Parts: sequence; C-alpha cells; structure tokens
Amino acid sequence: MQELLRSHIEKIVPLTDKEFELVISHFTVADFKRNHFIFEQGEKVKHAYYIISGLLKLTYVDDSAKEHIVSFAMEDWWESDFYAYFTQTKAAMSLKCLEETTVFCLSLNDYQNLCRDMPKMESFFLQKAHLGFIGSQQRILSLLTTNARERYEQLLQQYPALLQRVSKTQLAAYLGVSRETLSRLHD
Repeated sequence: MQELLRSHIEKIVPLTDKEFELVISHFTVADFKRNHFIFEQGEKVKHAYYIISGLLKLTYVDDSAKEHIVSFAMEDWWESDFYAYFTQTKAAMSLKCLEETTVFCLSLNDYQNLCRDMPKMESFFLQKAHLGFIGSQQRILSLLTTNARERYEQLLQQYPALLQRVSKTQLAAYLGVSRETLSRLHD
C-alpha cells in the first residue's frame, strides 16, 4: 500500500528510502464502507485524502436540497473540501464513498510540517495543486461552453472506467443533465 503512495509521489519528485520514511510518517490509513460520509457539509475537514482504492464523490447540497456533484475521485487521486481543509473552516461540501474505500489521510499540520521539512514535497504538492486548478477550470469551461452531448463525450474520453462504476443518475447530476437526457446520449 505504501508503494502506491511512493510511486504516485515519484511521478513528480524522486525520493530516497529515508525521505519516503519521513513522508509516510505524516500519513495515516483509513478504511470506509460504501455509502459512508468521510465528512459532511458543516463539519470540520480534518484531512486531505489520497485514494488507494475505491471511489468517492464530492457534493454540494443547495438551499433547495438539490445535490450537485462537484467531482468523482478514484484510485491515485486526491480529494477533500480544500477550502475548508486549508482555512480550517466548516465544509461547504460532503465527501461520500460510493464503494468500499481505503485512503491515506494527511492532516493540515502534517502537510505543513512535511512541506517545511522537505522542500521537494512542497514542490510535489504545488504541482498537484496546479493540476487541480487546471482540472477545475477545464470543468467550469466545459459546463459553460459545451452542450450535454459534448460533456458526455468528454467524460467518456477522459474517464471511461467511471461509467462502469457510477450510476446513470449520478453521471447525469455530474454532467448537469436529467437522467432521461443521459439515457438518450448513451444510446
């Protein structure tokens, strides 16, 4: 399990065995059952999560109780309500397990200590943040500038495995379309 995290980090920065020992000492491992909320709106967000196995969805529920799927996160991805995590405020979103899930957990204190004690990990996290910013902007632009069919085709191209792991209802919510519209696109 630790090798998965090491391999993930080493895609960006090389680590010696001693360096990795320091890195892994800042993480804990947690297992969650299907349909378990790791955190819910209004709760404190204690960790950022690196997904070892499983599938998560990050959601926002609006004032009319409508659920909006912000993202899905699967193996080899990071997820959290990053605003709440970094500002130590209450979550605006909820993180739910769609499958049995195992994650590495990184508290903000451990994140800060790791960045302070090992500049190459600060570089790693900066690179991951840049990729996250890019992904978020691309998703926003896609929602603003493409039609339902184009968004569906982008999803098929970028994350084909996701279609086998997520219900059509959830895919429709993620794409911003009705379940019926998604069925027409899928045919």
